[in-house]
Amino acid sequence: MTVRLLRTPEGLAGTLILLVLAALAVGAPYLFPRDPLSIAGPALLGPFQDAAHPLGTDRLGRDVLAGLVHGARTSLAVSLAAAAAAIAVGAVIGTLAGFAGGLVDELLMRITDAFQTVPGFLLALAFVSVAGPSLAVVVVAIALGAWTGPARIARAEVLSIRERDYVAGNRVIGMHPLTIAFREILPNALPPVLALSSMIVAGAILTEAALSFLGLGDPNRVTWGSMIAEGRTVLRSAPYLSIIPGLALVTAVLGVYLFGEGLVEASAAKRRYA
Repeated sequence: MTVRLLRTPEGLAGTLILLVLAALAVGAPYLFPRDPLSIAGPALLGPFQDAAHPLGTDRLGRDVLAGLVHGARTSLAVSLAAAAAAIAVGAVIGTLAGFAGGLVDELLMRITDAFQTVPGFLLALAFVSVAGPSLAVVVVAIALGAWTGPARIARAEVLSIRERDYVAGNRVIGMHPLTIAFREILPNALPPVLALSSMIVAGAILTEAALSFLGLGDPNRVTWGSMIAEGRTVLRSAPYLSIIPGLALVTAVLGVYLFGEGLVEASAAKRRYA
C-alpha cells in the first residue's frame, strides 16, 4: 500500500507536504525554543530584511516564522485529535446501531440526524462560546460536528457484515453480543470509515483556523487563524502578516487532500491487482 501510495503523483505530493509539516511541528520547540508570543525584534519588520527574522515580525515585534512553525504544531495536534475522536465516536455509535437494530438503531440514527441538521462550524462555534476557548474544548467542538459521517458509514458496513456466517457462528457458541460487535465486526467495518479521515482532518484544520480567527481559539497558543486575524488590522501596510499564514493553511489542507486522494488511488490499484 505504501509503495502504491508513493507511486501516485497525488500521494507523493501529499506525503511530502505532510512530512514537512510534521517535522516542523515536532521540531518547533527546538527550532524556536522561545515563546512565539514574546517580542523578538522591531515591530512590522518586512520579510527577508533581517536574517534573524526571515519572514519578518508582526505589529508587536513577534517573529512570524516562529509563529508559523508553532502554529503548524497547534493545527496538526487539534486536527488529528479531533479526527481521532470523531472516528472513534462515530464508529462506536454506528456499530451499536447497525448490530442492535430495532429501537436502538432508530434512536441512534435520529440523534445522528439531529446533529447533521446543524452545520459543523456553527455547532463548534456555539460549543466553544459556551464552554470557553481552550485547546481541549476546540477539539471536542470540532469532533461534535464530524462524527456523523463515520457513524453512518460504520452502520452501513455493520448491517452487511452482521449477516455473515462467522458472526452467526459466534452467536451459536454463546459469545456476548458486544464482544461480537466490537471484536469481530468492527475491525472489518473500519477501512471505509478510516477513508473519511483525510476529509475530517482537512475540515478540522479549517474549522480551528476559523475559530481562532474569530478569537475563540486557545489564547495561550499561536495558531494560523489568530495570525491571519492579527494581520487583518494592518492589511494595507503589512499584507504579509495575513498572506503567509494563509498560504500555510492552504498548503496544509492541500497536503491532506492530496494524501487522501493518493490513498484512494492506491486502494483502487490494490483491489484491481488482488
